[in-house]
Amino acid sequence: MIKYIGSKRRLVSSIVGLCQQATGGRPGVALDLFSGTSRVGHALKREGWRVLSGDSNAYAHALATCYVQADRQRVLGDATRIIGELRSLRPDPGYFTHTFCERSRFIHPNNGARIDAIRERLAALSLEPVLEKVLLVSLMEAADRVDSTTGVQMAYLKSWAPRAHKPLELRTPDVLPRASRGPGLAFQGDVLDAADWFAAFAPDADIAYLDPPYNQHSYLGNYHVWESLIRWDKPEVYGVACKRVDCKTRKSRFNSRPKIAGAVEELLGRVRAKTVIMSFNDEGSVSREQLESMLSERFGESPVVVEHEGNRYVGAKIGIHDPSGKRVGTVGRLRNREYLFVAGAGAACVKDRPIAA
Repeated sequence: MIKYIGSKRRLVSSIVGLCQQATGGRPGVALDLFSGTSRVGHALKREGWRVLSGDSNAYAHALATCYVQADRQRVLGDATRIIGELRSLRPDPGYFTHTFCERSRFIHPNNGARIDAIRERLAALSLEPVLEKVLLVSLMEAADRVDSTTGVQMAYLKSWAPRAHKPLELRTPDVLPRASRGPGLAFQGDVLDAADWFAAFAPDADIAYLDPPYNQHSYLGNYHVWESLIRWDKPEVYGVACKRVDCKTRKSRFNSRPKIAGAVEELLGRVRAKTVIMSFNDEGSVSREQLESMLSERFGESPVVVEHEGNRYVGAKIGIHDPSGKRVGTVGRLRNREYLFVAGAGAACVKDRPIAA
């Protein structure tokens, strides 16, 4: 899966374990309302859960469609065949190469020309939407493996990363068979709309997993290259990083320090699930104490809190640099804590779980 700040790669086994504890070990129905890379949804589906994913960004919706909604039985044969055909396309530089390889330097132009050719071919094929998303994920992940960043697209490295010189390689994504609890679903839209829709569509959800943004940096701005690659709308761009112009207007209350607490409270009021598991960082705009209070008020009892300590995002080790590469900031702390709050019916099943130091 793609490199992603805030990824739950290190926590996914703990999150899945908490979900299983909350349901007494049986696969259930889970809502994943900030799906991002769909790493958590994919892991739950592998364990037999029916997963309903939501995210506002097109690249995240593509990932959720591939890893949660698509079933191996339905798409694997066609996806493997078409990927074989796409590998043989001749490079053809276009919008992607000009914007993200020449005006900016996220991807080497040699790979950019191949990305352009493959993306234009996918657009011309007019494939069934689920199959198309699987193929787009194959392309996005291939591009991610040869990018020249530290993991976010707010900036790129001054010199090409060694991996940027490697040839683009399409691989078939790890699409899972249909889960035993039923078909998954990917929803694209505002998280509050997703909560309302899922409440009507799946009122019997066992778990709602919430992983809201915790600071002012939007995922759209952090991964705007993937957003443009998936949408293929070839938007106007601005700045050294060639961000999409709609990064200026597509704002979320969850990225606003004055508004996030109210947004979390409203979301908790709309979510319909027996148990809520929320992930939040100790650097976030809402404190642990505030979140515990919100969850206590919503469910009538204090949540269980599991702590995980780990290394911060790799950019923290580098410091802050201006567009010319000059260091203008200092390295901050190198470790942080991630909290997993468990509230609702399932909290009683995990209350004896030891709190990590």
